[in-house]
Amino acid sequence: MAATGTARPEGDMSWREVGELGLRYGRIPLALLAVEAFYWFLTIPSDTLAPVQVTEAWIWNELTNLIYGDGAAVISHHNGWLTRIDLLHPSFPGPYDSVGLYVSDECAGVHEMIFLSTLVMMTDGVPQREKWKAVGVMCAIVYVLNVLRLVVFYPIALNSCLETPDVQACLTPMWQFHEAVYTWGFLVVLVSMWLVWFLRFGGPARTLAATKEDPSPWRLQPRRFWKPQHKALLGAAILLFVLAMTNISTNQEAIDARDTLAFCEFSSQLSSECADAEQRWDDAIGYAWSLSALGLAVGVGTMVVIERPLEDGTWPKRASHIDEASASDERAAQQGTSKTSQAQPEEE
Repeated sequence: MAATGTARPEGDMSWREVGELGLRYGRIPLALLAVEAFYWFLTIPSDTLAPVQVTEAWIWNELTNLIYGDGAAVISHHNGWLTRIDLLHPSFPGPYDSVGLYVSDECAGVHEMIFLSTLVMMTDGVPQREKWKAVGVMCAIVYVLNVLRLVVFYPIALNSCLETPDVQACLTPMWQFHEAVYTWGFLVVLVSMWLVWFLRFGGPARTLAATKEDPSPWRLQPRRFWKPQHKALLGAAILLFVLAMTNISTNQEAIDARDTLAFCEFSSQLSSECADAEQRWDDAIGYAWSLSALGLAVGVGTMVVIERPLEDGTWPKRASHIDEASASDERAAQQGTSKTSQAQPEEE
């Protein structure tokens, strides 16, 4: 009997290739976890991203008044920053006919930008220049989408409150929209953006080709050559750690807040002063964690370098190996010279 075999369709991947691709991309979840941890420590204080929050609040206020008429929104301070927006309409509940909202660090869209940038930068088989261009364009799109998300709060709340005015429950559709976008809406948009970009650049086929050509495109190594700017960055990292410690140990405002909070807990008091002290003490601890996270990032980024293979596919050698190789080459050259001179006949 003649044996018959079926050829694998072109472009199909074997299970081994699927495994190699999976292992190659297994580092992406690890990178995302590391970025999430860094972002969490960085944004423990309530106003870490204050410049971005203030900018978005101002744009939100201006667009709301431009689209829905003057007086539809008023911007004011929240925790000392111009990040609070009050949406105004006679049908809104409350004694002031307003809905008070503010742009927090989670509402600024920076979290989503970091998530998407990590996905793009960890994608193999794409030139570095194209990655940076994609990060810039995608972050701009995320910023615009986030502002549009804030702007549509007003019509959602207005349409519901016109049917049942002056009832707190009329704001439920607005909060449901916010929760849906915050929970899974943005995630779907971000992954879809990355997937479209990934397929545009060849998708799994290009990544698999890059895997075969270069199974290990980079590795992390301790820095071997220290320049003055590297030493300066390491000093800055140490300074950030020192500032983090002094922020809770010598900062008088933080110390007063801690003492007030301790008295409130001892006497079981519940007052606005106690709540304010708790907020200030939490922010002081948050700033310490944030500065520590920045110091750790700067320190690790300075002491560790990303090493790539040379053009011939070999890894760069360490300085000690280079010195040893140079010394051995020099000794070999000297020995060859001495042998040549001994082999030459003496002139008479």
